[in-house]
Amino acid sequence: MAYLKYPVTLILAVFIFWGFMPEPLSAERLTLPDGLRIVTEENRIVKLSRQDELISEADTRVARSGLLPHIYGSYTRNYNEKQQGAVIGNQFAYTQQKDFYTYSLTVQQILWDFGGISSTYRVSKKILETRQYGSKRTKNFVALLFTTGYLDLLESEKMVTVGGKEVERLESHLKTARSLYNEGVITRNDLLQAEVRLSDARQKLLTAGNMRKINVSRLNNMLVRPLPSTIETEEVAGSAPEPVDLDRAFERAEKERYEVRIVDATLEAVDFEATAKKAEYYPKFFVEGGYNYVENKYALYDGSWAVMGGMTVNFLSGGSTKAGLDKIHHQKNKLVTERKKLIDDIRLEVERYYLEFANAREKVKVTQDATFQAEENLRINTVKYKEGEGTATDVIDAITLLTTAETNYHRSRYDLLRAEAGLMHAMGQDLLEVYR
Repeated sequence: MAYLKYPVTLILAVFIFWGFMPEPLSAERLTLPDGLRIVTEENRIVKLSRQDELISEADTRVARSGLLPHIYGSYTRNYNEKQQGAVIGNQFAYTQQKDFYTYSLTVQQILWDFGGISSTYRVSKKILETRQYGSKRTKNFVALLFTTGYLDLLESEKMVTVGGKEVERLESHLKTARSLYNEGVITRNDLLQAEVRLSDARQKLLTAGNMRKINVSRLNNMLVRPLPSTIETEEVAGSAPEPVDLDRAFERAEKERYEVRIVDATLEAVDFEATAKKAEYYPKFFVEGGYNYVENKYALYDGSWAVMGGMTVNFLSGGSTKAGLDKIHHQKNKLVTERKKLIDDIRLEVERYYLEFANAREKVKVTQDATFQAEENLRINTVKYKEGEGTATDVIDAITLLTTAETNYHRSRYDLLRAEAGLMHAMGQDLLEVYR
């Protein structure tokens, strides 16, 4: 059986090697809704914004701690050079041991500080609200980037299809031209012209294929997947064929855009911050209680409970409170101006996408009719050329016109879808809901 040793070893080695080989990257069907769901959960930009939200949430808990009791504990051990005592008349008596230890437990609660701590807590809550709006804004922006990237991929696939058809038409024309050349009907110049145009079409097809690969890599990057992963797409249909009223689009954008909500929440936070700063002019009332123990065999009581009420007031802080209020006032004025500018920018963005959307709708109608006309033009010129009544230039020009018409149609169609997505985003709509 020794002769089986090496073949068996070889077979086992093959199976082990096969088991450790990486699995080939297979094409995965990815619809736009599925991709949006993944990218708004897994994209690194989204995760970073979520971390900002969690940090702000922790800040609110820090601010809330000022409203709750504070408990302190301490322990000390004292080693003294001399033992303390007291002189009473002509008598002397020790009052404290030479070495001793102490410990205490203290609870302190602010009773009233004219809204200082509570306003600080409200500031943190409003800042958390802005972070939550910011996280939603980031998700919707990433969704817009993915949507446009997905549409770019669909367009590049159509360009590959159009380029492939052009190559097929030119190959068919070249075949006909060679047949006519062999029969002596046409000159070699017509044949060379067809060969040159075919070579040019093949180069364009290679460029279109490369562009598709780049678009796939862009999507994989947003999806946090390996760049070489293949994607099988699914066509997207437009969801708003009717024109949108521009004034209503303005109103909706001003109401729904997260950027406006962030500024409004920040303005409220500034008001609470001003209240907290004004509280520094007034006293703080507190209550404090606890237990104190001192090791002392000469004392009547080693430990005792105590309760104390009191207040603190800052009479002079070098003008820092007044300066802080001035700073807050200027911050509020700045935010008010920023809000006005933001509204202007949003209205401009909405109008731009509105005009692009309307323009693309008209271009789709025009280019669709041009495609039908170009197809008929190519059919007529091909028949005439085969019958010897037309020229090679007429056929090649007809092929070029049809390719141009098909290219313009697909580009205008995806321009329409991109403009639609941009308009929905500019109006503040959630793209996850739009493309559900």
